[in-house]
Amino acid sequence: MPKLWSETIQTHRQEVNDAILETTAGLVAEHGLRGVTMSQIAERTGIGRATLYKYFPDVEAILVAWHERHVAAHVDQLVELRDRASSPSDRLRSVLEGYASILYELARQHHGGDLTALLHQGPHHVRVEHHLSQLIAELLVDATGSGDVRNDIGIEELVTYCTHSLSAASTLGSSDAVRRLVVLTVAGIRPSPAATDADLLDGVG
Repeated sequence: MPKLWSETIQTHRQEVNDAILETTAGLVAEHGLRGVTMSQIAERTGIGRATLYKYFPDVEAILVAWHERHVAAHVDQLVELRDRASSPSDRLRSVLEGYASILYELARQHHGGDLTALLHQGPHHVRVEHHLSQLIAELLVDATGSGDVRNDIGIEELVTYCTHSLSAASTLGSSDAVRRLVVLTVAGIRPSPAATDADLLDGVG
């Protein structure tokens, strides 16, 4: 098959795939997860049901693919924020601020309970969590080396602290509150100013 023709087919398939994802997301927003069928998606997208089934086996598979695409965009956004900053401390803070802002904005979209449960379970969600944790861990290692993050606590534990702390962003009522949450989170991982802090950690497992 000629290269140009092959690229044209691939572009067409990607366009159809994208149309299916966006159409499904729109229908779910209108009718809820349980109120959308493959027939509705095919009709709204302007393709046959047989063609739709060549791309996805069911509605849930489409939504998972839609979620993965949005998550990938969010990760790219965090990487871009990291690359814009110059120092290890600034890179870490930029990514934590970006992560908290994403959680805050996603919460404003008011996903239904069924959809939220679907999108936050399964292997795809595990991959997302791993990728995010790895990104934050690398930033923490660099910031620890530069003396901007405390070195008396393991990196894995610091990652858990950051992600769990910033998860509260989804419950806050304003972007100002989100920024304050980030300030508090970053303050918690700064180097300990007093030796007594180490004493407080003795015996805590």
